[in-house]
Amino acid sequence: MSRGTSGGTGGGLLVAGTTSDAGKSVVTAGICRWLVRQGVKVAPFKAQNMSLNSFVTREGAEIGRAQAMQAQAARVEPTALMNPVLLKPGSDRSSQVVLMGKPVGEMSARGYHGGRQAQLLGTVLECLAELRGTYDAVICEGAGSPAEINLRRTDIVNMGIARNARLPVLVVGDIDRGGVFASFFGTVALLSPEDQEFVAGFLVNKFRGDVSLLEPGLDMLENLTGRRTYGVLPFQHGLGIDEEDGLRVSLRGSVRESEVSSPVGEDILRVAVCAIPLMSNFTDVDALAAEPGVVVRFVDRAEELVDADLVVVPGTRGTVRALEWLRERGLADALARRAAEGRPVLGICGGFQILGEHIEDEVESRAGQVDGLGLLPVRVRFAREKILTRPVGEALGEPVEGYEIHHGVAQVIGGAPFLDGCRVGEVWGTHWHGSLESDGFRRAFLREVAAAAGRRFVPAAGTSFARLREEQLDRLGDLIEEHADTDALWRLIESGAPTGLPFIPPGAPA
Repeated sequence: MSRGTSGGTGGGLLVAGTTSDAGKSVVTAGICRWLVRQGVKVAPFKAQNMSLNSFVTREGAEIGRAQAMQAQAARVEPTALMNPVLLKPGSDRSSQVVLMGKPVGEMSARGYHGGRQAQLLGTVLECLAELRGTYDAVICEGAGSPAEINLRRTDIVNMGIARNARLPVLVVGDIDRGGVFASFFGTVALLSPEDQEFVAGFLVNKFRGDVSLLEPGLDMLENLTGRRTYGVLPFQHGLGIDEEDGLRVSLRGSVRESEVSSPVGEDILRVAVCAIPLMSNFTDVDALAAEPGVVVRFVDRAEELVDADLVVVPGTRGTVRALEWLRERGLADALARRAAEGRPVLGICGGFQILGEHIEDEVESRAGQVDGLGLLPVRVRFAREKILTRPVGEALGEPVEGYEIHHGVAQVIGGAPFLDGCRVGEVWGTHWHGSLESDGFRRAFLREVAAAAGRRFVPAAGTSFARLREEQLDRLGDLIEEHADTDALWRLIESGAPTGLPFIPPGAPA
């Protein structure tokens, strides 16, 4: 049955979390998918995102990939309004600030939280108001925890925006980590009375077992806080799609939580992804992991490249630093040996730049001229202007599309053309993120890899990455529809937090 608001400003909800990686991104996407299936015109929003996984919108704006995924869940085109502030870490203490999709400079954490962040509140609220004026509902995602009391004064992404925009707040907790009741109670109890008024209740994520065993605790939590639990979502594998930087693998583990299907041919293909520092857009390899018979691992040791049929050097926010890391760990020598032996290597964006002859960088690392690995005839110069495009083209006889996010400008001086880059033997390089999501191109590329590796691997003819992504998003929508009190959620979205919610002491420190 179609639902809609009564007109004017659309409804809204802020999905906060007890911790980072509690499941805010996927819960937000699940609520968006549930709502759009009910006929609600819905959009996602995250005021401020810290992530190295980003995406380029059609108007050439850079936003977090999580918000692009949430827009897909809502079946709308992603725009810069959905993620007005993006922070891209360049070190432990500084980040590039991307405002309304364009970089505006580097800033230390102290400088950002010391004043710059508060100045952006007006921009953030204007973006949210524009979305709420256009859509029936806007589902907002918080960041970290709303109880980060050291940052509350300048907060523009959790309670700061909830209070200014009068949004009800749903707090998500990951019960698989343990301590979820203490986390829920403590989150509320560390907020000021004014903030607590907007915290409507809780959502349990990743529960395993019999829900009836959990219910007494939920009842006690409601008695202690005066706030109900709006749902208990069961643990499910393979739902960690396009999150921020919560790389859902340990090194030397399979990519995220994906399961490898049986191969169509006689062999599997092993893909090793170099887990370089400040790795960005590691989502590029998701399309490989979706192929039946392809095993994707993230590695950090040279010996782990030996049995790989394909090695991927992914994007990075620190190209020169990643190059040094590869040399320090012996991975650079291992890549050179692979190239000499005619064994496949793919460099994407920063990884492509690393494979070139030299890098001239006075922008990102300010290291000047640095020798690359010399595996591709490419010279790279870093420009201050960031390239943000959505290219389309053809390679290996198949149509391809992708997106580019980089300061490095590549001069290709040899080799065979490959997208915007080149190929020499079995070493390939391109700036294009997302190209492997083009099904025909991915299959053609894997056939080349299999032939070079001597594997009797056959790509599955019917694998559609877009369809698999839609199925994942539908599974998220199903989780909300089947395991949350959707009528109560809709009342929150439409009418705001319940009145008369009790204050839980001690509250935020003065």
